[in-house]
Amino acid sequence: MNVDLAKHYQKIRKILIIVLALNWAVALTKIIYGLSSRCFSMTADGFHSLSDGTSNIIGLIGIHFACQPVDKDHPYGHKKYETLFSLGIAGMLFLVSFNLLKAGWQRLHHPILFQADWGSFAVMLITLTVNIYVMRYEYRKGRALKSDILISDSLHTRADIFTSFSVIIALVITKLGFPLIDPIVTILIALFIGYAAFAIIKQSSDVLCDTAVFLDDQKVRDIVLKTEGVLACHKIRSRGRIDDVYIDLHVQVNPSMHMDNAHQISCRIEEAIKSAIPGITDVVVHMEPQGR
Repeated sequence: MNVDLAKHYQKIRKILIIVLALNWAVALTKIIYGLSSRCFSMTADGFHSLSDGTSNIIGLIGIHFACQPVDKDHPYGHKKYETLFSLGIAGMLFLVSFNLLKAGWQRLHHPILFQADWGSFAVMLITLTVNIYVMRYEYRKGRALKSDILISDSLHTRADIFTSFSVIIALVITKLGFPLIDPIVTILIALFIGYAAFAIIKQSSDVLCDTAVFLDDQKVRDIVLKTEGVLACHKIRSRGRIDDVYIDLHVQVNPSMHMDNAHQISCRIEEAIKSAIPGITDVVVHMEPQGR
């Protein structure tokens, strides 16, 4: 396997292990205190945090497959496994969302009263601080490493931050004497989680369905036209992930040009595009005579 690629995935793996430990510490704290105080919204938030940790494990499995070297059956590599496994994270989010929605609806019709104490506030504020740190750290590293898994997982944690805010609001309102707000907030938490799952699916499906990468076609065209011997450039297409982009394009040259010269131009175009635009893995140049 490429040494740089191995180091890249080793960094992602270490980040996921750190985040996993923090997420499970947060989850257990919320669940234990939520069950003991009969605060269902806090317990629900704890199980959401627990799903954060499970998504980290899914991410680690995805990274294991994604870092495998190119082989006969996968001539383009295995990077899309990272994107594929991010769909597993989305699936878990949808499952958690559905279960919380059902439980919140049941508690709305059969309420269980609880007393919000200062311990509840302390637990939520401490875990919220940890979640904010984890989300910012993971998202920043995901952007730097261009990792679908880390970015998707940070979106998962961001949903946890929203839900934690909701639980704190529920505790405040309950303290003021409105305990029925607890199941309502649980339902809102479920909707937040469902939205996060949808965002991950949208992002991942764009990659797996070969949606065009956000790329400035005019910039690519300008690079190609600066190459000596190129008369025109058209039919620029792109696909892949932001860190693994595949481009193909058509280039017109003089009809009398020898094949050796055309091949050299093709190589120069590929080198120029890869040098100018980060994340380009492969460039396929279709040479054609001008006027055809």
